[in-house]
Amino acid sequence: MKPAVVRPANGSSVLPPDGEAQSKVGMSTASRESHANVTNPHDTVTFSLSSTAVVPLVPESVSMPSDPADSLPSVAETPKFTLLDRDHSILSFNERVLDWAHRPEVPLIERLRYLCIVSSNLDEFFEVRAAPHLIAGSADDHKGTYTVESFRRLAEAVHTLVARQYALYNDELMPTFGTHGIHIISHGERNPAQRKWVAEYFEREVRPLLLPVGLDPSHPFPQVANKSLNFIVRLGGKDAFGRENPIQIVKVPRVLPRLIKMPAKVSDGKTLFVALSSVVRAHLSSMFTGREVGDFSQFRVTRHSDLAVDEEDVKNLRTALRQGLQHRHFGQAVRLEVSASCAESLASFLLEQFNLPPEALYRVHGPVNLARFTQLADLLDEPKLRFKPYQASYPITLSPAQSFFERLQRGDVLIHQPFESFEGVLAFLREAVHDPQVLAIKQTIYRTGADSELMELLREAVRRGKEVTVVVELKARFDEEANINWAEMLESIGAQVVYGVVGLKTHAKMLLVTRREGKQMRRYGHLSTGNYNPRTARLYTDISHLTADPLLTADMEAVFVHLASQSKLPKLNRVWLAPFDLHSNIRAQIATLAAAAERGEPTRIVAKMNALTDEELVAALVNAGQKGVKIDLIVRGACTLPAQVPGLTDNIRVRSVIGRFLEHSRVFYFRHGEDESLYLSSADWMNRNMMRRIELAWPVTDPVLRQRLIDECLVAYLHDGRDAWDLGADGVYTRIDHDTHPGEAGASRAIEAHGAQAALMNRYAARGPRDVASGE
Repeated sequence: MKPAVVRPANGSSVLPPDGEAQSKVGMSTASRESHANVTNPHDTVTFSLSSTAVVPLVPESVSMPSDPADSLPSVAETPKFTLLDRDHSILSFNERVLDWAHRPEVPLIERLRYLCIVSSNLDEFFEVRAAPHLIAGSADDHKGTYTVESFRRLAEAVHTLVARQYALYNDELMPTFGTHGIHIISHGERNPAQRKWVAEYFEREVRPLLLPVGLDPSHPFPQVANKSLNFIVRLGGKDAFGRENPIQIVKVPRVLPRLIKMPAKVSDGKTLFVALSSVVRAHLSSMFTGREVGDFSQFRVTRHSDLAVDEEDVKNLRTALRQGLQHRHFGQAVRLEVSASCAESLASFLLEQFNLPPEALYRVHGPVNLARFTQLADLLDEPKLRFKPYQASYPITLSPAQSFFERLQRGDVLIHQPFESFEGVLAFLREAVHDPQVLAIKQTIYRTGADSELMELLREAVRRGKEVTVVVELKARFDEEANINWAEMLESIGAQVVYGVVGLKTHAKMLLVTRREGKQMRRYGHLSTGNYNPRTARLYTDISHLTADPLLTADMEAVFVHLASQSKLPKLNRVWLAPFDLHSNIRAQIATLAAAAERGEPTRIVAKMNALTDEELVAALVNAGQKGVKIDLIVRGACTLPAQVPGLTDNIRVRSVIGRFLEHSRVFYFRHGEDESLYLSSADWMNRNMMRRIELAWPVTDPVLRQRLIDECLVAYLHDGRDAWDLGADGVYTRIDHDTHPGEAGASRAIEAHGAQAALMNRYAARGPRDVASGE
């Protein structure tokens, strides 16, 4: 298969296959044809290729060995190198997110959101990643992957990041909110009228839910839930029985809002809030009649929360997981946060209670539950302090008035979310549910949210008598309870619900519709790089692929049968499936190009994903780069491949793009001479995705659609001069504040000035919000 045409904006010759020409190309003719019905000035945005980032994309037509392992490099062929640390790479990603909170050009409320996102990410980091380091540190272990040294280095890095967060919160964000008349006022700042109002609120809303617990032999330290707000108080004097038990614990229920807006009558024309922690703190004395309140502090403990269920040893996975959820909030403690002013004696007491070393103590200059301060953003009615609302357009190659089945008979459709609306996917399912000729619907569910129209449509399909099969992944981290509830609902009304394969997570995203057309049955499918979650579809970049391709939909049917029956999987036509051949096929593609490059033939790899940590794939890329393959990796988060190391990875560049939307699409492009192929996938290049999950990768064979993906998902990001970060040989990311190839013809000033995401938003925005709302 020859490359899709990639023409420069000025209409000159196509980019040469060796990628050395110093020219940048714009949107191709094919891509313009696919955007023919978008008439707006932003269509002239040029998505261009760098001189070292040639993107025409491995083929179906590149010959594959009968056994992919036959062409893989041996250990001896792979250069020796040291992987970058995965956990530090995750923290580095959060540093890049935090950069958005520092940017003065970002609206103030959005800056606060980014700050809270980092706090939420750190919560999950501790809940999932910290325990092995902590155990090694506590055991004084100096050998292996996790050691006392790794624990201390990690703790030092997190302490530094947390200090930056609170410095930004206290020194920049809160003062700037103040200039807009928005304040979170402490007890000392409140006037008498405000104190009176807070006292009334405390008595009415808070005190009835608080129950201080005094510690003594009959009242041991209470169970403190994961990430909950609590107070520790040291009391003077004696209790009602004449004893001196000095330590009291006050647990603050989660049902209480963490921020309370004060009414206009006491706000002096400003927008005032009080923090729940401040409300409780101001009234601690009233809770301990006859005792003197001495030292006190708010505190919050984070616990290891990754559910571990031995699937081989349980009779009902759903029941076992539901039982496990009951204990998630009380797992091993891994982090303790206290107020910066917390007395050393109280901090030491808490560390002892939670069996934590001093490195696990975080003294913070502000609220210990900073992630919950997204409530401030939700409570403020200040449009000028927010991003201008972005309304996704209806998918450009679809018409709401046309049948999806008729449209897909003419060719495949791509939806680039969130620039195009997820409504296109819902509309496809909606038509399938209401079409009497549709007999069966099969779908995988990984994350869909607690309130989902999509799940309601599946319920309606069952009610209408269609055969509905749903593969629900019960072990989707932190979505287990929602998925269990959906599974029980669907089962109760007669849907066939299966939980995939024991020991593997089903992370593949598939929706398959079987329709009677005359005397034949025809399949229509939806494959996606993202989840079936309408809310996150507005926030994440993903690719939805709608198809009636008989080979691709036959593969989807085979995968569904395999998941339901666990029968032997037949040879698939187009799909690569983990844990069977996805990993080996990717390695074989890389090895094929490495061999070609060693023969002096032009080769190219561009891969966009969320994480790159699989050691074998990293080794394969390093080996290919050594052989001369030009490689660009667009990796949003953790990456363990050391890029641009002289003499080792000179041919490999790693770039991370952090924008308004969370980068989530996975796009893999391979080129050998004039042969190219492009795959979309549900999988990141991580060992868990390749070996412990059901994942898919599938080719986009239509040259127009493939070129559109090249333009929008690869070229634009390789030339982002605003929101991109490049990984250096020292393992440090540097933000790129300009187009890195400004001297090339046709360089995109829009991408340089605004970034890839902003350029895509401008391109699609011209269709207008009416397209989604009214179908015009």
